[in-house]
Amino acid sequence: MSEKKAVKTTHLTKKGLENIEKELNLRKGEMRREIADRLDAARKQGDLSENSEYDEAKEAQSQNEEKIKELEEKLEHYELIDEDSDTSTVKMGHRVVLYDCEYDEEDEYYLVGSSEADPLNGKISNESPVGAAILGRVKGDEVTVKTPGGEAKYIIRDIKPAAN
Repeated sequence: MSEKKAVKTTHLTKKGLENIEKELNLRKGEMRREIADRLDAARKQGDLSENSEYDEAKEAQSQNEEKIKELEEKLEHYELIDEDSDTSTVKMGHRVVLYDCEYDEEDEYYLVGSSEADPLNGKISNESPVGAAILGRVKGDEVTVKTPGGEAKYIIRDIKPAAN
């Protein structure tokens, strides 16, 4: 009996989709050629059993092919985030201004899928504690989020479409 692997849907913004397609093309084209050239040059050096350049190129080839496989899988099972302008409730693809009650400061976050999350640049995942807590909420809602450092309280100050 073969077991079916659970397929995870990747939520992507239009920009995220473009970035994955660009990286995939780079890895399948330029990077594959570069690695093939490195392998060819290392083979010409002779004995491969003690050839560190060959070993490094083979490792680079393996890593590149694994990343290609990962990117292709994302492209086979993705859902485009609808970056609509209806900002009545928090949805993926929206920018959300949160007031941090403890630190008395506001931060703006762009709510994206986990493959595009980059918290240091204001992109949080729908699967993160804060992202999950604010999904479906409305302006003015107070949310309490359980974080590794304890509970944090936020007030949703504004919900904006992604284009802003």
